[in-house]
Amino acid sequence: MALPRIYYVRHGETDWNAAGRFQGGRDIPLNEVGRTQARQAGAILKDLLARDGGDGDDIPFVASPLGRAMETMELVRGELGLPREGYALDDRLREIGYGEWEGFTTAQMQAAHPDIFARRLHDKWNVAPPGGETYAALGERVRQWLATVERDTVVVAHGGTLRGLMVVLDIEPSTKAADIYIEQGVVYVLADGRLAKFE
Repeated sequence: MALPRIYYVRHGETDWNAAGRFQGGRDIPLNEVGRTQARQAGAILKDLLARDGGDGDDIPFVASPLGRAMETMELVRGELGLPREGYALDDRLREIGYGEWEGFTTAQMQAAHPDIFARRLHDKWNVAPPGGETYAALGERVRQWLATVERDTVVVAHGGTLRGLMVVLDIEPSTKAADIYIEQGVVYVLADGRLAKFE
């Protein structure tokens, strides 16, 4: 039996994204660019749902509980003409935890923790920042979430979460997935063992 189709939107840009800071579990709001990206993703999703024979009324919507994902979801739903509040939250879709690195840039953390940084460059999937989470652990919670998905679903979450899904669905190997850039303002569709990007 084929897995349900997942329409996946990464949250829009925040000021920390623009500055290259690790966000993880920090609740950083969208900036104006991010709000524009969220609306753009909503317009793309509207076309995709129409292409696939729906309008959003008949499938579930679920988001990470972090504010940047929730605001993106509400703007996406607005583009679909749906009530802003009609979606579920699932903590398993939250971003990977960066621990002590949250709020800092890559260069700052490379200088502060050179040994861990070097190990992570070699094996990003299995090496966590100090006090943080591995991609392997993120992949396990995403796997648990995916096991509950019974119908085509719209998801708004994070770059790390989509990387985890790619590995769980055997779309990318763990050795590659952790370094894949996940765009904002687009819609990714996971279906039939493939990932497609729509912009």
